[in-house]
Amino acid sequence: MIDFVGKNRWFFRASWILVIVGIISLVISQIRLDAPLRLGIDFTGGTSVMLQFSPDTEVTLSQLRAEVVGLGYDEARIQDAGEGNFIMCTREITSDEAEGLAANLGAALDAEVEIVDYYLVSEAVAVRTAGNALIAVIVASVAMLFYIVWAFRRMPKPFHWGICAVVALVHDVFIIVGIFSLLGLLAEVTIDAMFITGILAVVGYSINNTVVIFDRIRENMSKHISPDFAQTVNGSLTEVLTRCLNTSLTTLFVLLALVFFGGATIQYFVLVLVLGVIMSVYSSMCISSQLLVVWEKREWRKLLPFALRST
Repeated sequence: MIDFVGKNRWFFRASWILVIVGIISLVISQIRLDAPLRLGIDFTGGTSVMLQFSPDTEVTLSQLRAEVVGLGYDEARIQDAGEGNFIMCTREITSDEAEGLAANLGAALDAEVEIVDYYLVSEAVAVRTAGNALIAVIVASVAMLFYIVWAFRRMPKPFHWGICAVVALVHDVFIIVGIFSLLGLLAEVTIDAMFITGILAVVGYSINNTVVIFDRIRENMSKHISPDFAQTVNGSLTEVLTRCLNTSLTTLFVLLALVFFGGATIQYFVLVLVLGVIMSVYSSMCISSQLLVVWEKREWRKLLPFALRST
């Protein structure tokens, strides 16, 4: 039997480190970018254009960025999508203006340029999208709380089980948001509507893993394997460890293939899912189940960062 409960203090410390780094990144991003994350046009409004250069022309990202700035699009963000394709996000421009931009770039770089994708989001739609995204995450979290409470209604204190599951869920979401905030500062990674879709998928995946573990704990409690709740949790986690790892690894293999070969348009969406799979396994085994033990034994000091906990 693996002693997960005996190591829960270290699990909480690791989570606190990730959370604090995320908070620092969000604060710095808010100061530098006026937003906790580097937002894409889905949340700020603007235009996304995919430019395709002829295969016989070598165009680098730095060359293209210099020409775009020279044409007056200083705020434009450009991403290399591979195989001569570049994604440019800028202010709201019409399709005719985009065609003119492509023609000017072709003349300046002595290359044939074609617009293969044009996407415009108005500022009003962007504001509504941002609001709906926040509401969606909150509604999903509340719905999961009541689902867990209902599913474990025959257990003592079912509300404790629901709160522990939702805390682990929020823990996963916050750490992923913190990582993307850091990526926005260091690598200019922006988030779009697909990011919210990925977050909601992570919410479902995280709850699924937690429910599997909670269900095994409930089953072992009914069998009266041990009068010590911590031992029951340890035994349950040991029993489901192989199942959780096998399921998560098979999912990760597919997602990693998509990260490397799926193209730039879905790359960050898939990255959200990769981080979600990893975090959901960690949180379901090392956070939500450990919170149950801490709550049962009233060992609240274990939840505090080590710097704040008295010896």
